[in-house]
Amino acid sequence: MDWDVVVVRLTTACGRTGHATALAARSSIVTQAYLHEIIAPVILNRPVSQREAIWHELWAIDRHLTFFPVHLPGPVDVALWDLAAQAAGLPLYQFIGECRTSLPVYASSLFMPNTESYVDQVRAYAARGFTAYKAHPPGPWRKDMEVHRALRAAAGPDFTLMTDPVADYALEEAIRVGRDLEHLSYHWYEEPFRDFEVQKYARLCAALDIPIAATETTRGGPWGVAQSIACNAVDIVRADVSWKAGVTGTLKIAHLAEAHGLRCEIHCTTMGFMDIANLHVSCAIRNCEYFELLVPEEPFRFPMKDPYPIDLAGTAHVPQKPGLGVDLDWDAIDRTCVEHRVTRARV
Repeated sequence: MDWDVVVVRLTTACGRTGHATALAARSSIVTQAYLHEIIAPVILNRPVSQREAIWHELWAIDRHLTFFPVHLPGPVDVALWDLAAQAAGLPLYQFIGECRTSLPVYASSLFMPNTESYVDQVRAYAARGFTAYKAHPPGPWRKDMEVHRALRAAAGPDFTLMTDPVADYALEEAIRVGRDLEHLSYHWYEEPFRDFEVQKYARLCAALDIPIAATETTRGGPWGVAQSIACNAVDIVRADVSWKAGVTGTLKIAHLAEAHGLRCEIHCTTMGFMDIANLHVSCAIRNCEYFELLVPEEPFRFPMKDPYPIDLAGTAHVPQKPGLGVDLDWDAIDRTCVEHRVTRARV
């Protein structure tokens, strides 16, 4: 599937600019229409400090008037937080409330055609200093088990492995795969069902000891995640600034999980610039263990100008400049740009 990337640029009356990027499936036309016709009237001439009020107004619109694409309105919220942190002269994670400055990274695969491709990739990233790897195995479930076993054999007993089949397993298939993962000492088991199959997740969590990660694509932001937690249908919740309504929504989910003694593992947005926003949020909370890097990483870095801030030990370090602290590649954006406009907000 082809995806467009929409660059969101909010400019204040005093000339400060906040940025974010939004994914748009197949075409950016629908995303641009939502931004200009529905979201812009909500944020025009509003103080940036009203992020919480704006966030709730957009949820009310989502409920009563129209359903936003899953990747909106999160980017608008990110751009507002970028503006606010810049105005404060602080990196975003410090503006939110600093917990740490770095996180270990796990390389997160694409779906690949054969087992050997996964084995080659985990070896390559281990050689680069990474200490963790997550497979997105291709299915069906028996093939996924083959991939899981080959990865453990190649990576060795002490290397951290996770799996995310993004699957539609039957319950008994998921249990069989999960028990094999427990034998292989995998760190977590992610999304073997659709996110809305809460009762299946509850039964899987009860049947297995390996932590079950889910809620990546649930509708309803923190309210949707709360249903899975209340039903004991998840051990690790998933959130990010793109799919879960921005910095504001992701923080709500992370704090909700923390209150229930759960981790909130921030998942990648498939856009480097927004993943930097994820890194800021991850360094402002306590209950996230890893930074997810979709690999090979270069296709997902666009339109971010900076390289990913990852050292030779496989650790991501949060940028230290005010706001998000990284730059967009405007030359590359202009070469591929269809249309862009400026929305003005107040500080």
